[in-house]
Amino acid sequence: MAKQEIKYEEAVAQLEAIVRRMETGELNLDSLADELKKAQKLIKMCKDKLTKTDEEIKKMLEEEG
Repeated sequence: MAKQEIKYEEAVAQLEAIVRRMETGELNLDSLADELKKAQKLIKMCKDKLTKTDEEIKKMLEEEG
């Protein structure tokens, strides 16, 4: 099964929703571990996208000289 790519903004929105549910106590103990695993994956994806974008921008700037 192919992994579905989500946009950076959607990943951030999902992370914010997880944090909000944690802060308000909406997450019960049974779902907390699953949500934290999901948050870890989202954070990694966001970091990877930011790193890739940063590298692309640096490359473009170097090419322009």
